[in-house]
Amino acid sequence: MKRTHTCGELSSTDLGKDACLQGWVRFSRDHGGILFFDLADAYGTTQLVYDPEDVDKGVDKAALASTLDSFTRESVVSVTGIVRERVTGTEDLRNPTGKVEVLVQDAELLSRSRSPPFEIGEQKEHLLPAEDTRLRYRYLDLRRAEMIRCLRSRHHVLSLARQFMESKSFLEVETPLLTRSTPEGARDFLVPSRVHPGSFYALPQSPQLFKQMLMVAGVDRYYQVARCFRDEDSRADRQPEFTQFDIEMSFVDREDIITIIEDMVSHIWKGIFDEQLETPFLRLSYHESMNLYGTDSPDLRFGLPMVDVTEIVREAPYDIFQRVLSKKGSAICGLNVKGSDGADGLGRNEVDRLISWIKRHGMGGMTWMRVTDKGLDSNIVKYFTPEVQKSLVDAMGAEEGDLLLFLAGPRARVLEAGGLLREKLAADLKLIKEGSHQFLWIIDCPMFEKDPVSGNITAFHHPFVRPVGELSADVQGESYDLCLNGVELGSGSLRNHDVDLQRSILGMLGLSEEKMEEDFGFFLEALSYGAPPHGGIALGVDRMVSIMLGKESIREVIAFPKNKRMHSPFDGSPTPVEDDKLSELQIMSLAMDDIDMDDIDLEDSE
Repeated sequence: MKRTHTCGELSSTDLGKDACLQGWVRFSRDHGGILFFDLADAYGTTQLVYDPEDVDKGVDKAALASTLDSFTRESVVSVTGIVRERVTGTEDLRNPTGKVEVLVQDAELLSRSRSPPFEIGEQKEHLLPAEDTRLRYRYLDLRRAEMIRCLRSRHHVLSLARQFMESKSFLEVETPLLTRSTPEGARDFLVPSRVHPGSFYALPQSPQLFKQMLMVAGVDRYYQVARCFRDEDSRADRQPEFTQFDIEMSFVDREDIITIIEDMVSHIWKGIFDEQLETPFLRLSYHESMNLYGTDSPDLRFGLPMVDVTEIVREAPYDIFQRVLSKKGSAICGLNVKGSDGADGLGRNEVDRLISWIKRHGMGGMTWMRVTDKGLDSNIVKYFTPEVQKSLVDAMGAEEGDLLLFLAGPRARVLEAGGLLREKLAADLKLIKEGSHQFLWIIDCPMFEKDPVSGNITAFHHPFVRPVGELSADVQGESYDLCLNGVELGSGSLRNHDVDLQRSILGMLGLSEEKMEEDFGFFLEALSYGAPPHGGIALGVDRMVSIMLGKESIREVIAFPKNKRMHSPFDGSPTPVEDDKLSELQIMSLAMDDIDMDDIDLEDSE
């Protein structure tokens, strides 16, 4: 038997045709000797029916019935039959094939399935098994139509992106996956070399240096669907291996790169949603974003900006504010929860719950005032003169029915907590329109930042960003980040093409001349052979596709992801390696059974 149609293909135009379908048995039902099956594949589901009264003459009914009885759930089968209309009233209009069924005339069991550990048919998300169970049996989870849709959408996004790049004369170039270890921020995954004992390759955190050297090579316009690897601590939406859509261009400025990305994303959106995005995208400087929204990747699908009221309330005899403001670097910021956005629904009990919540996020508390027809109202209004109250109302654009919330403390902590509070309010008050998308560029980021522990200067993005103006510790970098719905999709910059400037930047980051040569000598040498001005960006494919599909986790759009603990329930990785393999690589085994814990000084160890 050879498949003539997929399980998502047949319709009323195929009535009377012979069809051969092959796929997985999803459900079966016996209605008094008449058997019904749902047969599924990657394209859809078709109903099969076996009715002994309607089998063609010459068909061995007993053998056919016996074969059909062997069809266990999720077994792979092949059936041939005649396409006919379903009985009136039994149509499934949610299914593209729901008006027809295939009357079975012959069948074959291709592969029997064990009883699956969970239901594979479409069901609501809250009825799905635990994520680790889904990942343990990922090959079964991927049979679900929703998961197939995710993979197909991911493919479509990348296909559209490639199509756009081709139209703009970009060249797709693959860069090495076995590279040298360089200090670029995160930890490298290391791969031991058998041929060179004691030496290691590193899996690339990004193709950064290679794509810059492609510009030195004269490639001019490069892109790649790049696999990247970072040995980072576990976070909710982070994977040790991920995919970037990587781009680099020569002889360009920031606007050239931003325009290309906006046009590419618009092309993707048109292809996926048949929706024309509004360009140019919104822009905020890094400092504007931090001061207004407490984060460098704000969600602008709703309002609730923070307003700095430090100077307005500085002289108010409110003890809490005065104690905060007596310390250097403190600030008081407010959020206006507009009445039309649901402030009337935030009664005193809800406000008290918000105060308890904000305390769990590092704040000492929260002050509030409500705007009424008689002015501001709360138990602390008496500490603020009418002039100060009016200034607060004016600064925060407050109107009757609004609720004003105030946070006070060290500026960095206030901004961070205010950003979190803003997101919580948006979720609690349902301020975000479902299915909406809001892009945002964050520009004018700092070149360097101080490490909070060591106090040393570190690169804000990476060491290869071109500074704006003279090099100094507080100079801005020629960088730009693209955000979507409060998530950073990608980060890019114009690069240093002057080898002396690049050496100066590495020196500011604490690298000696010897260390520069050891880690980046090959790259610095390349820059010395005539490097063009160039720049680029890398977009996170996993993040973008998950947001487009409304998924909470990037794991939903990756075929075989690791779980939250960076472990793969599917194949058990990472796993120990046999001693003979380690010996071949001249690596000593550090199995816990070989370690005498009495020999370890826990006070001196990390």
